Amino acid sequence: MKKYVLWLLLWGTLCFGQKPAVIGIVSDNDLYTSPINDQYYTNGLEVFYRYLGNPFNERVAKKTTEFRLGHYIYNPQSVRAADINVHDRPFAGYLCAEVRLSFFYKSQDVLKLKFQGGVVGPESGAEQFQRGLHKLLNYPTVEGWQYQITTTPAVQAALFYSKNIYTHPTFDMSLQGEVNAGTIFNWGTFGPMARISLRGPLQEIPRSMLHGAELENDKNQYKDRGELFLYANAMVQYMAYDATIEGSMFNNTSPVTFPLIHWRFNAEAGVKYRKNNWLYSYSFNYRGKEAINRVIEGFYYGSIHVSYLL
Repeated sequence: MKKYVLWLLLWGTLCFGQKPAVIGIVSDNDLYTSPINDQYYTNGLEVFYRYLGNPFNERVAKKTTEFRLGHYIYNPQSVRAADINVHDRPFAGYLCAEVRLSFFYKSQDVLKLKFQGGVVGPESGAEQFQRGLHKLLNYPTVEGWQYQITTTPAVQAALFYSKNIYTHPTFDMSLQGEVNAGTIFNWGTFGPMARISLRGPLQEIPRSMLHGAELENDKNQYKDRGELFLYANAMVQYMAYDATIEGSMFNNTSPVTFPLIHWRFNAEAGVKYRKNNWLYSYSFNYRGKEAINRVIEGFYYGSIHVSYLL
């Protein structure tokens, strides 16, 4: 993973070094919410490089392009799952690269287009990563990866749209929807998003870190701009297909799979803080039950984001 991170940062610096840009890392882990919680979506790691582009028409206040590498790990309820009969969710790993185009409209609306390519399966390196991490932290040895989802190539495309419905200097609200389709996930979500300022007026969406619009052509503006706000997002999700639970759509060789619970409730709440060139955020994330069996339950995890404006 390290070589891919270095490649991303070096390539972005060489190709787009003259453009306003931000680099960052996102770490997801269920241990960020509970020291004894270690199941289902158990770890995620993303590194990204985003730079400012030119708006394509007068309605767009800002356009950004982003390159992102992601690595995600999924487990059953116990990492000591040498017995196949105790699995309530398959072991799975997902490694991918992503290109993301974001358009921030003067109306406070946001449009994002995302494209991913990668792999689910042993080639993701999830087993080795998790075993190494547990050994480093002196956690129990991970057992059961021999039953993981078999190799599946990943090609994904997604469309996200946020529609502003209410604006106040210290509170605003929008409706958000996203559709994601491909060989790994097919789903759609819809729900409200709200921001509440904890210090001063809220930044307008095309200038806020909420959706990644913090970049400016005049970098001197970074010194004078700060943000501190709470946000909350409730979502209804329809999941039509999930290769990390149902197995590959190209074969039926995965030893552990489950049918999906299609309709789910998800929620996210957190705090975002920005001072000068540094941006930080923490969020608590809840996900409803994903699979049909007698044991599985809804779960939660924490997400930490740190980035720096170049």
